[in-house]
Amino acid sequence: MAGSGQVSLGAILWLALAALPMATHAQTLSRDKVAAALPALDAMARKAVDSGGVPGLAIVVVHDDAVVYLKGFGRRDAAKPEPVDADTVFQIASLSKPVSATVVAALVGERVVRWESRIADLDPAFRLHDAYPTAQLTVRDLFAHRSGLPGTAGDDLEGIGYDRAAVLRRLRLVPPLSSFRAGYSYSNAGLTEGAVAAARPTGKPWEVVAEEKLFAPLGMTSTSARHADFVARANRAELHIRLDGAWAARIKRNPDVQAPAGGVSASARDLAQWMRLVLAGGQHDGKRLIAADALAVAHAPLTARGTNPVTGGASFYGMGWNVEFGRHGLAWGHAGAFSVGGRSVVTFYPKANLAILVLANAFPTGVPEGLSDSFADLAFDGKLEKDWMKPWDDAYAGLFGPAVAAAKAAYGTPPKPPTPAMALAAYTGRYANAFVGDAVVADSNGVLTVSVGPGGAHTYVLKHFDRDLFLCFASPELPDLPSAVRFAIGPDGKASAVTIEALDDWGMGTLKRAE
Repeated sequence: MAGSGQVSLGAILWLALAALPMATHAQTLSRDKVAAALPALDAMARKAVDSGGVPGLAIVVVHDDAVVYLKGFGRRDAAKPEPVDADTVFQIASLSKPVSATVVAALVGERVVRWESRIADLDPAFRLHDAYPTAQLTVRDLFAHRSGLPGTAGDDLEGIGYDRAAVLRRLRLVPPLSSFRAGYSYSNAGLTEGAVAAARPTGKPWEVVAEEKLFAPLGMTSTSARHADFVARANRAELHIRLDGAWAARIKRNPDVQAPAGGVSASARDLAQWMRLVLAGGQHDGKRLIAADALAVAHAPLTARGTNPVTGGASFYGMGWNVEFGRHGLAWGHAGAFSVGGRSVVTFYPKANLAILVLANAFPTGVPEGLSDSFADLAFDGKLEKDWMKPWDDAYAGLFGPAVAAAKAAYGTPPKPPTPAMALAAYTGRYANAFVGDAVVADSNGVLTVSVGPGGAHTYVLKHFDRDLFLCFASPELPDLPSAVRFAIGPDGKASAVTIEALDDWGMGTLKRAE
């Protein structure tokens, strides 16, 4: 990133795009036009719940520094009667990212840290795979997802039980996906390190800094970056996945490891205050809380993301924010999803002083984006351009499609006849590598199991497929999705290594026999 006194390519692009003529309706928007769109939004939200599109929703619309719509629909748990209301707390998943960027902007405005501060100075123990990026990496780089870290690196370790410190420490072992600052790769672990490092000069944990710099000043009393606080809320939305065609609250998700990237929980009422702050450029109720320039720079498009897959708008990433130039002009926003049962989206139209937030307690569903895009059409144009719900539903429903298709193609039909496995004792033992740690393969009453994570936190039953290839079912949201566990046999007739496909996205899933 350009240093002090220099203008970056991203800043030049931002200025050029921001200067492009937008349609008149993208510059101003009357209160009457917004008000006229609200009954239709209400009806669409009610229909989405009543038709089974989601178990529950909470929606807020902010315009001209006023909360003009705030409402809940449906149920917190599909199997229970308690309703969703404006104060129901949702896990907002990756919508945490722009919230966290706002916290860092507060620190930048107070000169506690700079967006250009080097991670090596803030957190000297943190390392990337290569020396040069490690030395030059900044808070800006990590919030813009341009460090070179592969996208899901670290998510795999979190999934098998490692804590935040262990996950961040082991990122140094992962080879980069792209050259430093040359590519965009969405990284929960990377943004988490950026936030944690930015908070270090305060001497306080990230969760405390977020509360002191943002949640408390805005009166967001139901908002937290700690999972324990979410669980303690009586009025909270459960996560839902589809089982046998019906929504079911079966899986819990503790995202504390990646709290800045995906661990915030909040109500629609609370998030409305954050939306007001962002639209007002860091002011709230007439009081300056965050320096305007520290906040605004996070919306500068640093990396191209192509086009929005449904709306076709030109899409970029700033720092914790998606930045789009679409049919209603400039938009800032972010979506969030837990594949184990949660969805969220927020969209700001800064030139119109308008923002809409939709929270849902289910996955997969495109209802949040469908409602958000439909409302924008109604507010700006007075009519719907198209049915936005269906293409967004299709987009989210298809996210697992390639993985499911590949697994079915590879493992859907076992060979006839399969080559028998060796005696189970040939496979049992302890395997290890520096990234995954230990994996213990054991004979459990004639069935192989593999235990991974700290203290063997997660154990998977292995089902024989062919010779030295076994299958496990490690995905909580797709319990029928098979994943391979392959053993390499050494000259002594015993397994010398095992590759666990579920941990091998970035080539880190092969563990050698340790005993």
